[in-house]
Amino acid sequence: MSEPDLIDQAGKTADDPRPSASSADDTESGYSTGILPCQDLKALVARKDIVGLEPIAEDQFQPASLDLRLGPKAYRVRASFLPGTGSVKQKLDEFAMHEMDITHGAVLERGCVYIIPLLEVLDLRHRTSAMGNPKSSTGRLDIFTRLITDHGTAFDQVPEQYSGQLFAEVSPRTFSVLVRKGSRLSQLRIRRGKPPTSDNLMRRLQQEHQLVEVVDGEPGARTHEIVSGVPVSVDLEGRQSGGVIGYRAKNHSGLIDIDRIGHYEVRDFWEPVLAPRRGLILDPAEFYILASREAVRIPPSYAAEMIAYDTLVGEFRVHYAGFFDPGFGHSDAGGEGSRAVLEVRSYEVPFVIEHGQLVGRLAYERLTSTPTMLYGQRANSSYQGQGIKLSKHFKPVPAGGATSL
Repeated sequence: MSEPDLIDQAGKTADDPRPSASSADDTESGYSTGILPCQDLKALVARKDIVGLEPIAEDQFQPASLDLRLGPKAYRVRASFLPGTGSVKQKLDEFAMHEMDITHGAVLERGCVYIIPLLEVLDLRHRTSAMGNPKSSTGRLDIFTRLITDHGTAFDQVPEQYSGQLFAEVSPRTFSVLVRKGSRLSQLRIRRGKPPTSDNLMRRLQQEHQLVEVVDGEPGARTHEIVSGVPVSVDLEGRQSGGVIGYRAKNHSGLIDIDRIGHYEVRDFWEPVLAPRRGLILDPAEFYILASREAVRIPPSYAAEMIAYDTLVGEFRVHYAGFFDPGFGHSDAGGEGSRAVLEVRSYEVPFVIEHGQLVGRLAYERLTSTPTMLYGQRANSSYQGQGIKLSKHFKPVPAGGATSL
């Protein structure tokens, strides 16, 4: 195992002499707690709270998150793990089967589990923690990706005052993928303090902003109650797409280069799913791309996360990349009418879903201040205004052309 690729943790104490994130640099923030917007993330980079082993690029910054990059080494492991009281390196010494140099590209095989040290290192201050999520394009390729830290006891959670390297657990489920140093599979949000959130807050936001709204005023639409988040249901009629409700991944397809955009023919990897006469039976062996019945809006001063798995509504997972940036689906950013794309996989047994059935809930959380850019206001916002849309790696499907793939 190459020692230079694993950074030792440099712990901080509660008496860290540096000012907290809320004291020195946040005089323009609207709130003392919340998710940090892009301008505050840039400030963290400038003062070395976030460090890149290679310089952090401008296009890594999203409205309320930072894209994370793969480092030059990947480790094929026998099983997924959490470090607990130890370090990631200690676990790799025990579970790594093979070390791969991915500097210029290497294949991550479908069904295998890999640990990849990232190029970003954190040195968080008092009251500052972080969370990881797969990027939207990662989820739409059915790549199961989670963030790990040294001494971590939960995936995708970076504790307050964490100081050390970040690692990605990567497991392609449907397609084998080609990655390289610098490829971006996940993103990081930084949270200051513990901002308040409640169903009452989300009910107020729903009244003010119509966070979710049935597309085209569908007759007979049922509105689910806001409980533990804003409800999202599934579209199985496909009125806006000629009866196409989504896509099902083909088994044994070819390799996908994660850094190639608009390159692959849809028909080589996907088959369209037409509106069923009754319900859609989800096969546990299959991966589906579907869409929400509702248009989703994220106000400029908020972000949202899809609760990915809720046994109360069924044995299936509806979203691998659950983070929605400020401005998604919002008129201020040209996204009016955007729907949530659902990455769906059933667990254990076949499961029937029906049109308008509740499939997930959105939890909204405020930012400390409005970001200086919103989702959709620059070229790399790939999914603003979307309906049913595959990942950005595939060539666009002409309107009405999905049924002939």
